[in-house]
Amino acid sequence: MPATFDPAVLAADPGPRPDVLATLEGALAAADPAAAVRRHFRLSRSGLMAGATRTPLPKGGVLLLAFGKAAPAMAGAALSVLEGREVAGLVASPSGTRVGPLEAVAAGHPLPNAGSLRAGQRMLELAGQAGPHTLVLVLVSGGGSALAEVPAPGLGLEDLEEVNRALLRSGAPITEVNTVRRHLSAFKGGRLAAAAAPAPLVTLILSDVVDSPLEAIAGGPTVPDPTTYADALAVLDRRRVAALAARAFLEGGAAGRHPDTPKAGKAFAGPVVVVADGAAAAEGAAAAARERGLQARVASTTVEGEARLVGARLAERARRLRPGEMLLYAGETTVTVTGKGQGGRNQELALSAGLALERNRTGALVASFATDGVDGPTDAAGGIGDAGTVARVGGFGRDAAAGLAANDALPCLEASGDLLRCGPTGTNVGDVMLAYRPRR
Repeated sequence: MPATFDPAVLAADPGPRPDVLATLEGALAAADPAAAVRRHFRLSRSGLMAGATRTPLPKGGVLLLAFGKAAPAMAGAALSVLEGREVAGLVASPSGTRVGPLEAVAAGHPLPNAGSLRAGQRMLELAGQAGPHTLVLVLVSGGGSALAEVPAPGLGLEDLEEVNRALLRSGAPITEVNTVRRHLSAFKGGRLAAAAAPAPLVTLILSDVVDSPLEAIAGGPTVPDPTTYADALAVLDRRRVAALAARAFLEGGAAGRHPDTPKAGKAFAGPVVVVADGAAAAEGAAAAARERGLQARVASTTVEGEARLVGARLAERARRLRPGEMLLYAGETTVTVTGKGQGGRNQELALSAGLALERNRTGALVASFATDGVDGPTDAAGGIGDAGTVARVGGFGRDAAAGLAANDALPCLEASGDLLRCGPTGTNVGDVMLAYRPRR
């Protein structure tokens, strides 16, 4: 799945930056959703293989439900595997792309919208109509939490928007955010699987969450939920989120006035297979760098924490590398928003690294890239920080440190020529970061 990066990013330092872009293209190729589905889902003489698990061929048809940023590509690959069989279903994605005979819905991200509710309600309806002879195939990818949703009884879309917006600005990691989302939803936390029972169920996941805890990916609609209403309330308290309607509902659940998310049962008997994740993208990036003659290795696939702090740490590691050495990372940082600027976690990480590398003479650089091509509420995918970033920002009358303090990384990196832009990639396995000391 090639990406076309805006070549403007090469102008600031055309020597090492082609290596950076080629490395990131390797990450995207390893996270190609169609290829990942075909590797883990195939038709055999004895049935359908999902990973290492065999599922008997259904006597009836297949109900395919796909939601997330990679939903169209995953659905297309699954249809090719199921060619010749009766398949119906729905695909929910930001673009609303139609795939074969499947219904399509354009839905919202990062906040759910009316399209998200249409998608979630229709999926629950279709799942409820599936009988014991219909195979329900659920394809989940990053962004699915917002793209398919049904508010719990008594809540409305505006209540979900309020709590989601506050959590995203609080710096909470996605595991905490989705703990809250599951307990405000009639779709997440295993409820889609419960609606489909007793139909056999297969779930394929393209994971954008560090370590791939199944209940956290898109809110775990087809897996049991290990958390409680009290856990969700604890997140709101820890992150100082008011969201009065959501809080009141969670308090009612903790008091036993609402049914909790499913914890176990026959509805969860079907296989759940992670077909690709951030670790695969990082390994693909390292392989692409080695093909260019670099000494590249994956240093960590569990990067989390405040983006600006991670950026400074990666800058320090970049300074210590030998010429021609590159370290690859995967994960997902967070930003505690206190300013009113424009940017995203990858841009904030890159700007922070640029500040830490100011006037460094090794040529070291740090890049951070959102594999979905969309970093926060911007049209950029991330950025690069190097020894010249601060000076180039200053050349346009901006102050890089003030920009970072105001969560205003985008205009700073745009001025310095350090923005990574490629448009939506059609996949989503979190973020890939690199620390690199060029050979020169």
